[in-house]
Amino acid sequence: MGILEEVIGAVVAVEGVKKLDPNASILTEGIAAIAGYKGVEAVTEHLENKEAESKEGDDPQQPA
Repeated sequence: MGILEEVIGAVVAVEGVKKLDPNASILTEGIAAIAGYKGVEAVTEHLENKEAESKEGDDPQQPA
């Protein structure tokens, strides 16, 4: 997971807020940026955990 994905998540969240409320305050945009940043981080972590669990479950010696 790189910082680029998290920054893109923040930018997309701010743009989404601007589309929903063109007169959004700087505080609202800041909150959206933080939520987008942390959201991408959480989703990436979740997907990495699922992938690790999937690899652990693929034991070829275990009967089907």
